[in-house]
Amino acid sequence: MKKTKAILSAIALASATFISQGAFAAPVTDTIEDIELIDNSAFFGNLFTGGNSGASFTDQFNFTTSIAGELTADLFSLSSKASNGLNITGFSLFDAAGQLLGGTQVSTGMADIWTLSYSNLAAGSYFVKVNGSLASNAAGKYYANIALAPVPEPASYAMMLAGLGLVGYAARRRKFKPGTPATPATPA
Repeated sequence: MKKTKAILSAIALASATFISQGAFAAPVTDTIEDIELIDNSAFFGNLFTGGNSGASFTDQFNFTTSIAGELTADLFSLSSKASNGLNITGFSLFDAAGQLLGGTQVSTGMADIWTLSYSNLAAGSYFVKVNGSLASNAAGKYYANIALAPVPEPASYAMMLAGLGLVGYAARRRKFKPGTPATPATPA
């Protein structure tokens, strides 16, 4: 009986050690946060405490825009060496229906850098997801920003072209007044 208890205690201790070392990569956080675009931009991020090596996270940041435009977003996570800090595995833009719109990794290692770019984003609700894991027991953090540049409406382009046409017509008319030679006469 004592041997059985000792074996069960050893298995329990080994299991606890195995789990505490992040073997199952339990989630650290699953944040869902609303962010507000102020002057068509927003900053967001997350900080993770130490002691969570191998733990994963999925953070979601919801936002709504009332204008159409071109969206750009960047994400940065810096650490003292590649084996510390965060390992960002995804930075993606989704529409309200959950359809993926894009995300591109620029670099990984000591500096995890991701970028998003989406042209012709319509007014509506969207969310950005950040996925990753903690590479070590050291603390880690990431920062991100979103900026939306409004796209001029077709009527604005038409007015701009009409204005340029009028300026060109006026300049041509001044240059060639009726009854004057097109080129100045040269003195003899």
